[in-house]
Amino acid sequence: MKNKLEPLVVRDLEIKVPIIQGGMGVRVSMAPLAAAVANCGAAGTIASVGLPPDTAENRADVPKSCREHLEIEIRKARKLSKGAIGVNIMVALSNYEDIVRTTVREKADFIISGAGLPISLPEYTEASSGYSIRLIPLISSARGLAVIVKTWKRRYNTLPDAVIVEGPLSGGHIGGHSMEMLKAGTLTRVEDSLKDVLELVKEYEKTYNVKMPVVVAGGIFDGKDIAKFMKMGAKGVQIGTRFVATHECTAAKEFKDLYIKADEQSLAFIQSPVGMPAKAIRTKFVEEMLAGGRKPISCNYRCLRTCDPNTAHFCIAKALINAVEGDVDNGLVFAGTNVSMVKKIVSVKELIDELVEEASREL
Repeated sequence: MKNKLEPLVVRDLEIKVPIIQGGMGVRVSMAPLAAAVANCGAAGTIASVGLPPDTAENRADVPKSCREHLEIEIRKARKLSKGAIGVNIMVALSNYEDIVRTTVREKADFIISGAGLPISLPEYTEASSGYSIRLIPLISSARGLAVIVKTWKRRYNTLPDAVIVEGPLSGGHIGGHSMEMLKAGTLTRVEDSLKDVLELVKEYEKTYNVKMPVVVAGGIFDGKDIAKFMKMGAKGVQIGTRFVATHECTAAKEFKDLYIKADEQSLAFIQSPVGMPAKAIRTKFVEEMLAGGRKPISCNYRCLRTCDPNTAHFCIAKALINAVEGDVDNGLVFAGTNVSMVKKIVSVKELIDELVEEASREL
């Protein structure tokens, strides 16, 4: 791998390959995938949502089981890799504070937080040990970043260590766009959002004498995409969909097979109980939901503050668990817009080598 890319530096953390593997729940981005990515010099991310298996013991104390299983995953990743390991934590989680504090105690390298504005994130990252974890909000617009920076500076006298700006071509939950906008195709391109964010960050860096690298996410498929955004001013990229189609991803074979078989008509937008539209591969389950179906909910997880079991059309936790375990007919499989371009399962090393070589040639 001939890496001619500049490293991504997040405060004092140098990520030699400026690629962050996206945090994909439920149980898609776990320790084996994150560690394999980190071993290649990029940044591996564990998705904190939905880690405990669905057992009576775990349902008896959901916060405790979530906390313990996150500890297990971070420690496992640390045993498998000495590279950069972070955790993705959704703002919408009902146990958001607990999961953030657990991540800090386990001394992960960074936290990425989106699915809502992480206004209170710095409040929960204070550790008695003095460990200062790197904080990376995930936003869809310069407006969202401005709210975060203003609030963090006023309340906590701190600033983001980096920022990820995500566009509507990403898989899963899509912030900053309504279902009507997505269906009508009236989307804000990530290129436009990136330009606005870069201009704002330039002001912050000058005003506060800091470095705040900008990472771009959503629809990045190959090295040409990486090079394009680097030329625009991004310091790194976040990629999710392509890492699903790797041997190290622990999702079931049936889950990965849907990626390989997908074509341009395979994706649909559904309204998620998270409160945002989401992009998923058409499965039997998704088609039923699109037709107005409803799955009776017995809430075993209590995972989302934004979910009302009395009005939600389905339990997103159960649907995601079904899919990752192989029951895709009754499951929800998130994927990005470019999933139809995924043609085979490769190793993480093969994928990163390919991305770096393509991007290096372009640059």
